[in-house]
Amino acid sequence: MLFYDKILSGNRNISCGTCHHHDLGGSDGLSLGIGEGGTGLGADRTPGDGPDRIRKRIPRNAPALWNLGHKDVRVLFHDGRLEMSDIYGNDYDSPAEEWLPQGLETILAAQALFPMTSQFEMAGNVGENEIAGAVKDRIDRAWPIIAKRVRTISDYGEMFVAAFDHIERPEDVTIVEIGNALAAFIGTEWTNYDSPYDAFLTDGTPLPEAAERGRQLFFGEARCVQCHNGPLLSDQEFHAMALPAFGPGRTRIWDPIPRDVGRMGATDDLEDAYRFRTPSLRNVALTAPYGHNGAYANLRDMVHHMADPLRMRADWTPEKAALPEVPWVQEIDFVIQTDTLEMERQAAFLDVRPVPLSEAQVDDIVAFLESLTGETALMRPLGRPKSVPSGLPVD
Repeated sequence: MLFYDKILSGNRNISCGTCHHHDLGGSDGLSLGIGEGGTGLGADRTPGDGPDRIRKRIPRNAPALWNLGHKDVRVLFHDGRLEMSDIYGNDYDSPAEEWLPQGLETILAAQALFPMTSQFEMAGNVGENEIAGAVKDRIDRAWPIIAKRVRTISDYGEMFVAAFDHIERPEDVTIVEIGNALAAFIGTEWTNYDSPYDAFLTDGTPLPEAAERGRQLFFGEARCVQCHNGPLLSDQEFHAMALPAFGPGRTRIWDPIPRDVGRMGATDDLEDAYRFRTPSLRNVALTAPYGHNGAYANLRDMVHHMADPLRMRADWTPEKAALPEVPWVQEIDFVIQTDTLEMERQAAFLDVRPVPLSEAQVDDIVAFLESLTGETALMRPLGRPKSVPSGLPVD
């Protein structure tokens, strides 16, 4: 219920489920999302109007949720700015640093707290609500406000008392229990390991011929396995793949250029420039668009890019993305591409060598990737609730 309840957002107008919806494979179907201020879902989501309209696109693609509860997951977000660490004495290296509260049971529980504090995702703009104002003061000052909102709704208060042994009364509920509850839902709801490829691994059930050829390419001459390995088909490391640049960028106070420097934004290490976390490939056919900025709405195009990044980067056009029309922000959607030096820098950071693939081989790799789709992927155990305790509308 919390996942779909807009009570967690500053202006009570967007939920976690808005951008990670059951009907959209746990994502939003957009290259760069329309966050706080928008209405609707997926390709039909509109950016609002008047003073409440969105001020910019979400800088990065909404990541898929599949299998994030897996014990091997140790780093989250496209730039890895949340990872398991003892650096601050609270189990995590995160944007909240020492202000992240103790007691979050998993890295997924920690991750669940941050969209609530993001201006363009869920918090809203300063002056619009008390959560946005609190975040402006310090990131952790919004969480007690959100927790109070939740626990003072009688149904939520009662459910928390019933669900958590250490919660004896609603007044005891904090953002920690909210994060742990969200993580318990996300980590189980999107667990899925019943794909044709799983059947191949567990009992030797043959893959379709094209998918088998693709599997051999994936683990062989196409070299996909160099980064996409392990049970989640991700090494959870960071690699520069020269994806086409567009959108508002992940700007910083001292780096206002509308670009996204990836992992370097979290580490301030030049060696990490333009590197992004390797995504898991399970159910990848359900989670278009692809790349940290959703540069490709088509899985086949993404395979082509991974095989020959610089050629595909040079040939890329905006039509390959899935960007809803937002007239008042479109003038900066592609402005970064006019910065010749920045484009040269991004193209120079590349961690792979081109792999020559025929069109037939690309088809086979796509067939293998489609074999990673679970038989029950679209039949989630709990699904979307029809209503939530706050009484706010459910997307």
